[in-house]
Amino acid sequence: MESLDLLFGGFADALSWQNLIWVFVGCLLGTAVGVLPGLGSSMAVALLLPVTFALEPTAAFIMFSGVYFGGLFGDSTMGILMNTPGQASAIASTFEGHKMALSGRAPQALATAAIGAFIGGIIAAGLVVFVAPQLASLASSFGPAEFFALALFAFVATSSVVTDSAIKGVLSLALGLGIAVIGIDGISGAPRFTMGSPLLFDGISLVTVTVAILALGEVFYVATIKRHRRDGQMIQATGRPWLSRAEVKEAAPAWLRGTAIGLPFGVVPAGGSEIPTFLAYGAERRIDRRRKDPQFGKGAIRGLAAPEAAGNATTGMAMGALLALGLPISATAAMMLAAFRQYGLQPGPLLFDRAPDLVWALLASFFVAMVVLLIINLPFAMLWAKLLLIPRPYLYAGITVFCALGIYATSSSSFDLLMLLAVGLLGFLMRMADYPLAPLIIGMVLGPLAETSLREALMSADGDPATLVDGPIVLVLYALLLIAILFTLRGKITRRTRRDA
Repeated sequence: MESLDLLFGGFADALSWQNLIWVFVGCLLGTAVGVLPGLGSSMAVALLLPVTFALEPTAAFIMFSGVYFGGLFGDSTMGILMNTPGQASAIASTFEGHKMALSGRAPQALATAAIGAFIGGIIAAGLVVFVAPQLASLASSFGPAEFFALALFAFVATSSVVTDSAIKGVLSLALGLGIAVIGIDGISGAPRFTMGSPLLFDGISLVTVTVAILALGEVFYVATIKRHRRDGQMIQATGRPWLSRAEVKEAAPAWLRGTAIGLPFGVVPAGGSEIPTFLAYGAERRIDRRRKDPQFGKGAIRGLAAPEAAGNATTGMAMGALLALGLPISATAAMMLAAFRQYGLQPGPLLFDRAPDLVWALLASFFVAMVVLLIINLPFAMLWAKLLLIPRPYLYAGITVFCALGIYATSSSSFDLLMLLAVGLLGFLMRMADYPLAPLIIGMVLGPLAETSLREALMSADGDPATLVDGPIVLVLYALLLIAILFTLRGKITRRTRRDA
């Protein structure tokens, strides 16, 4: 009951006219960026990081959450109509969603995606209200060893378990950790990796790195690699933009199963929504094979409903894990963690005590954002698709200017602009070589936490490394990590065996 009382207080803040405006702005921006080719919610958050420091924290994070959820809606719209998902989390939705569109059911496919995302997001938001305070209470018993184990879990999971190449994932993580330690050491006061330059004494700004890697690097990549690629033909949606009773009856079990699959992945640093969406799609496909008239491959509505619900359920729970544990499960969540730190806030158990108004207003805004997104996507999905008509040169030139203006506005330093260009080129090279970007971002965000926790744990134990594996919570975290690694190795060996056979 206490959680409900606090949530109602959060609704009073979230439904103020100022915060309602920021909910709409976030949902509109997230959906628009998600629809556009090559972009996504992670780039939208990266671009908005520099310009939101003029806002007060509650408004800024309400807008970020709208961008986070809205990006998933936009990605699915593009995947259904053009068979070109905006991000990896929307790939599973394109398999049957695009086939529905090809068979003349594009409006029904868009409606299925919107309703599925709404159901998954609403259920996840409701669960977060009750689970997040309990996770925060559990996290209050964490010491330096537990936080180090949690950071290590995130490092290994995002760099080797999720990525196709463990070597590339680890190298990307190491690069992020290397960038994070540049500057003055907070404990000893000694400069590290500054090459004697006073300009690097404060380190490299996380905002500069995220904008450069995710936005400017994508601009360079599109300008050089994708400029001669012809885009697919967008399918025009005509007909009724709603579902019949039979279609709702067909999709409802898949929506619920997809939500159930997606929820646990919101608290596991497994790269975001990619894995649960594919698991949800695979589960529905196995069920479909037992039917007398299998529909998969012909535009099965369940093959679209389940991944959409799973992706938004994962995203909703991920916000709870971020608030309660300070644990980002994806690059977008890592940037939101960085935004908290820019405001002098540290997500985790103390956040619920130190900034309860912010926390509960943000949780309430999840429900508001789901309703807003349903309103602006269910009837207007085809209107959003018109954004695809923007010429790419104008679009990416505007993104480049926005990157530079945002970084210069936060620091007023020409050195940061040069750093933006250098790191942007690094992001371009990583894309060229197919290196994952999420491990770099998460390594830079969680690197300082891991380093501080490791040093504090060792100093409190007089340098005894056994303290890092002392305690039930630490052992559980390492056991979960070991299980995840074993399952990943088993899956990769099985795939290689099938390929060789």
